[in-house]
Amino acid sequence: MNRLSHETSPYLLQHAHNPVDWFPWGDEALTKARQEDRPILVSIGYSACHWCHVMERESFENEPIARVMNENFVCIKVDREERPDVDTVYMEAVQAMGVRGGWPLNVFLMPDARPFYGLTYLPPQQWVNLLGSVQSAFSNNRQQLQDSADGFASELNVSDSVRFGLTLSDAPFSPDVADDLFGKLATKFDRDKGGMNRAPKFPMPSIYSFLLNFSVSGEPLPIINEPASAPAQARQQTNLTLTRMALGGIYDQIGGGFSRYSVDEDWFAPHFEKMLYDNGQLLTVYADAYRQNHNSLYKHVVYQTIAWATRELQSPEGGFYSALDADSEGVEGKFYTWTTPELQEILGTDFDWFAELYSIPAPVLGGSPLREGEEGGVTANWEHGRNILHRTLTDEAFAERADWTVAELREMLDAAHAKLMAVRDTRIRPGLDDKILCSWNGLMLTGLVSAYRAFDEPGFLETALRLAHFLLLKMRDSRNRRLWHSYKNGRAKQIAFLDDYAAVIAGLLALYQVTFTESWLREADQLAHHVLAHFDDPTGDRIHGEHNHGEPLLFFTDASGEELIARRKELFDNVMPASNSIMAANFFTLSLLLDRPAYAERADRMMGVVDGLLRQNPDYLTNWAALYVRRTRPAIEIAIVGPQALAFRQQLDRVFNPQVVFCGTESVSPKTDLPLLQNRGMIGGKTAIYVCQDRMCQLPVTSVDVALALLPSAKANGNG
Repeated sequence: MNRLSHETSPYLLQHAHNPVDWFPWGDEALTKARQEDRPILVSIGYSACHWCHVMERESFENEPIARVMNENFVCIKVDREERPDVDTVYMEAVQAMGVRGGWPLNVFLMPDARPFYGLTYLPPQQWVNLLGSVQSAFSNNRQQLQDSADGFASELNVSDSVRFGLTLSDAPFSPDVADDLFGKLATKFDRDKGGMNRAPKFPMPSIYSFLLNFSVSGEPLPIINEPASAPAQARQQTNLTLTRMALGGIYDQIGGGFSRYSVDEDWFAPHFEKMLYDNGQLLTVYADAYRQNHNSLYKHVVYQTIAWATRELQSPEGGFYSALDADSEGVEGKFYTWTTPELQEILGTDFDWFAELYSIPAPVLGGSPLREGEEGGVTANWEHGRNILHRTLTDEAFAERADWTVAELREMLDAAHAKLMAVRDTRIRPGLDDKILCSWNGLMLTGLVSAYRAFDEPGFLETALRLAHFLLLKMRDSRNRRLWHSYKNGRAKQIAFLDDYAAVIAGLLALYQVTFTESWLREADQLAHHVLAHFDDPTGDRIHGEHNHGEPLLFFTDASGEELIARRKELFDNVMPASNSIMAANFFTLSLLLDRPAYAERADRMMGVVDGLLRQNPDYLTNWAALYVRRTRPAIEIAIVGPQALAFRQQLDRVFNPQVVFCGTESVSPKTDLPLLQNRGMIGGKTAIYVCQDRMCQLPVTSVDVALALLPSAKANGNG
């Protein structure tokens, strides 16, 4: 066993028995490289990465190849999920080399940790050849490699403000600009199958959040036979995408939960790993979309996905593990797919309608069950004679075709799914990455709260509360109130990154607004103070037009954390939103709940920096765009005081409106210094609702229906 045997990361532990003399990232390896003047090989991956496993089997478990690596390099293994700071720096370096990034990411460094060459997966013989070429170049062309390393290190230390020509815009937030952002994004929609017009297709929650925010515009629904307005188009595209994803193979039709992406444009064949960060965000999207259109399919997805996550990912302490592998028994998707004979044997007389619903090809020989290898062959809709369960019809559409009621179909489906789950539970399960990541759990916390807002299901809130307590008790340092990034087996490690703080703050702000427990809001505020104290850039590059402040965007790493060859800022939204875009939204929400103008100013300055880039290309800034849309319309503050405060909040939350923030108390005589509750009490002995827009308040009311009528977009949503 090598040094990785002492680590907690499942990905690193997978390599603990390799003949490669792996080091974890740290002082021991870096010091060894400097003292022995040896090049460093950093290999970065994660536990659910299929090609990471392939390269391990082919090369890192190969003793002759390992010998070459050990004799010529200091070899370091990195779990990108445990050390996203290291991954980001060297991924950017490889992209600067003109290489398309991905994992496994293999980067060669000088002894001082500056990169000079990198690439992704290579087959064994090509890998050996490359190792020889790199060692030869290090021995015979050292200065050339040094020059390359100097250049890439300099490139990494160029700030985003310089790299992208960022300037601080003070232009007002404009609905016309929001329309233009939607128009640019809409040119890339797949209007037949949902999502964006490309393959592979990744669920992109920040795109759908932008579309949901944009669709709440205050405009009436379109009249039949008239061209759909831009907000109506946004609703249509969101509903098309969420429906096709929920019916597709990317969604686990039997057990719940989404896979990471679909390799095709039809959402049919997934790359089967399931990630917590995808599913946490998609819970929010489906719950919010349900509040907009009350689609029963979305409710099913939320309930089933939470059931899956609590069953297969939740730790005994209340946190959620990171991921399930794509492979089992060395075969991708084997756990989730079925042969036709298996389905026939398990389902019996229910096979025919089930096969029609889930697009299973008809058996070649009549209705009698076929065994693999029997004459006539076995048909399937995927490779290796296996079937991926996927649908094209909703329950309503299929029931109508079959002349059943929806209730009859769902009863039959529940019975069929139960039979299949019973068999699936006997299979060898995919590998579990059982480390608990702070940022991903923050996203899951928001997802659980969003589900509770939509469905008022007590179990969802109980799970959210348990998770929040876990994060603040187990993943925060009691000495300095600082968050930790990773947790496993009772041990927290690695100073948290900006995305950890951003996601947890967002979850706590959501949790406060459904519980009115003031401590959650205070915890969020305290963490925001830590962010400003430790991630700020007060002496950084000056933005053109800004004279009194440093750059408003925040660093990804804590000032007290490890110093790498570059300190980067996360700007672009991807499958996970950029930590800066989440923090900008957090600052804005905090400014409303705590009446802190400085927070609003910071959010607007952050938005101002990305304004020009956002207008040019919103594709990779959609979480920024979602906040931009919020800022084009008045913020709505709803304060509720009295014994029915939580019940009233739940009724008001049936209408999806991203402009609304809630503040409240069930106390008859509230004792609080929260600004939105100051000098506010019940009216005539009844629970009172105070509705304000941009700090201009209506007269208090005691009826939810009257309060809903005061919200400008209630009718536009079609939910009033």
